[in-house]
Amino acid sequence: MLEYREQGFAVQLMEHLVVPTFVLDASGHVTIWNRACERLTGVRAAEVIGTKLHWSGFYESARPCLADLVLNGEDDLVDKLYLANRSETYQHGALSAENWCVLPQCGARRYLAIDAGPIYSPSGSLIAVVETLRDITSQKEAQTALETLASQDGLTGVANRRMFDQRLAAEWQHPAHLSLLMIDIDHFKPYNDALGHQRGDECLRRIADLIVSETRQECDLVARYGGEEFAVILPHADMQIALAVARRILAALKRAAIEHPCPSCPPLVSLSIGAACRSDRSVTPDALIAAADASLYRAKQLGRDRIIIGETEIAA
Repeated sequence: MLEYREQGFAVQLMEHLVVPTFVLDASGHVTIWNRACERLTGVRAAEVIGTKLHWSGFYESARPCLADLVLNGEDDLVDKLYLANRSETYQHGALSAENWCVLPQCGARRYLAIDAGPIYSPSGSLIAVVETLRDITSQKEAQTALETLASQDGLTGVANRRMFDQRLAAEWQHPAHLSLLMIDIDHFKPYNDALGHQRGDECLRRIADLIVSETRQECDLVARYGGEEFAVILPHADMQIALAVARRILAALKRAAIEHPCPSCPPLVSLSIGAACRSDRSVTPDALIAAADASLYRAKQLGRDRIIIGETEIAA
């Protein structure tokens, strides 16, 4: 009798917890779906108790929840199904993860911290699994914003030098073709001196947007390398692809027709572009940057407003 009362108290306690919680029995059916879980998901307990439809509170199509993975001993699926796996610090049999969930009934997208742990009988058999959830969307969004600030150039919105270095190092690990463009705005100092820093900043932003628009959105990285210099990492791109991108950038700038205010400079703002392609995996990332930089310097020497690959002038 005492054990029954204790069980009843435990169920009532779980029902009134402020933490969203649900419980599956050994067969995977929902036995508890507390009020906090109703408020989080918009799904009433009566809709899921006695069913295996607990997934419908969090996802638009059927897929395992963390409690299901505990129930079935499928720890190896956590990394596949969840954005973050925090299970390494938990006791054997319990799992912890984080994931974006769509919450179909509420029409909301929430980032949830999820914990699931087994409950065993005195004899050691699994009798239930408890899953608890915490809405940490605001923390995740704040973290994402900080990560963006850490990797983004504050003026132009493209990647900063730190992000450029990280991405180039990451791409270097893949054996595929890899090309690099170094791009410099010609005669930018007299432009800046004549019109002031605010107009100079506007020019930098406009050219950054222009470069981004002419690169492959799905894989290329445009970064502000420093001052008026930009860099474009072109994964899976041989020299022909790199050359095509560089030509598009020059053509787009000519269409933009940004007037240069200094009478001693050409009437329109132009770009010099140096290109390099990794042809040998023994070459280092620094060597690839140096090769593209040398081509850019050569473009400047030859009169600007052109593309140089090695010693070869491609376009003027």
